[in-house]
Amino acid sequence: MPHTDLPPVLSVIIPAMNEQKTIAAVVREALRVHPSCEVIVVANGCRDRTAESAESAGARVLRYEHPLGHDVGRSAGTQAARGQVMLYLDGDMPIGAGQLRPFVTAVIGGVDVALNRYSGPVRRRQAHPVVQAKHVLNTMLRRADLLGASLTAVPHALSRRAVDMLGAECLSVPPLALAKAVTAGLKVEAVHEIPVGRLNKRRAKVDGKDPLQEVVLADHIQAVKWYLSVTDPRGLRSDLGRERKRVRR
Repeated sequence: MPHTDLPPVLSVIIPAMNEQKTIAAVVREALRVHPSCEVIVVANGCRDRTAESAESAGARVLRYEHPLGHDVGRSAGTQAARGQVMLYLDGDMPIGAGQLRPFVTAVIGGVDVALNRYSGPVRRRQAHPVVQAKHVLNTMLRRADLLGASLTAVPHALSRRAVDMLGAECLSVPPLALAKAVTAGLKVEAVHEIPVGRLNKRRAKVDGKDPLQEVVLADHIQAVKWYLSVTDPRGLRSDLGRERKRVRR
């Protein structure tokens, strides 16, 4: 990428941990999304050649010797980004530039938070807990129209206005960032669907549990607690005909 003092239109932020097999392909596609683009790879405690592969493909790399923790790489990359549009990807998931452009186009057109319209598998007899959590949070936020669209899932894009309002640190807890964005009146839309559930690699379980699932569910609980703290114990919903004050008289 030729050197210029002008900030790019687009910053693509890609946290990566030991993704040397895929990161170059992810970076190359990201660079094709917009002619004015920087790609920032956050090498998050890597023990392989992820950083070197990303640099060779044209990315600027932020190196962290020790893992930052899940989603913290998004905050670190955002703090270093100079663009007016921030597009977030994962280092293990190559997605074609043509599939990524709708998110950027939406933000350039005035959307503040452009979400992946993918809602997860909802026609199974028993829904996945993370899928349920996404739908529940959106319903609580009075955005049931979003279904299971979430900042937890990539790709998604944010405007500079959204980042400045929410703060880069907030992006480390994606459901909380979404709750704050909706509550602040930012323009949030599910703009394009990419079925990332099929692209995600399977994760090893620990003692029969998926550690990442536990983190994501805890993030949603944190978002719910925050929303109730800034609204009321019922999330601004009516108590219908209940007269709780009469109980135990």
